[in-house]
Amino acid sequence: MMKTFLEAFLPLFVAINVAGVLPIYLGLTEKLSPKARNQLAIQTLSAAFVLALLILFAGELIFNILGITINDLRVGGGLILLVLSITDLIFGELKRRNPNGDAESMGIVPLGIPLTIGPAAITTILVSQQSYGYGITLLALSANILLVLGAFITAPALLKYIGKGTTKAIAKVASLFLAAIAVAMIRAGIVGFLHPA
Repeated sequence: MMKTFLEAFLPLFVAINVAGVLPIYLGLTEKLSPKARNQLAIQTLSAAFVLALLILFAGELIFNILGITINDLRVGGGLILLVLSITDLIFGELKRRNPNGDAESMGIVPLGIPLTIGPAAITTILVSQQSYGYGITLLALSANILLVLGAFITAPALLKYIGKGTTKAIAKVASLFLAAIAVAMIRAGIVGFLHPA
């Protein structure tokens, strides 16, 4: 049971990429009060969890209606993630924005969707459901969401100790890994097209 849980948990942990989302979250919320930041964290993860549940229980039906496959999502999602990671690596400081006027809306987009639950996580949820079933996938998903919530709530305190410079460095490294994940998704999608199961 524990082995199966870890097999479902770890790919989703990598796909959600809390280490990559966290510096962006800190940057977007640095001018908010602690109370407002915590409310935003709950809103962000509520939106992410609702989308994840929709994908888990109705993803295949949605894909059938739209006429798309997992490989389509892998290639399309991989391309989007690749663009996002390259943009963050090159223009990261220019795209940061002041959250004072739109704190409520940014909890859903972009923090909840697509930064927390994006193409990589959607694909991973669908693959996990096919491999391990609904129960284990839901358990792994819930554990990951709680882990992200804990990171969001404790991050501002940690920021005081590690400093902004270290946070920016972590963000860049996370973007590099995100680019690698994107390339892996694109490759897996192309292989899936060429050699369908």
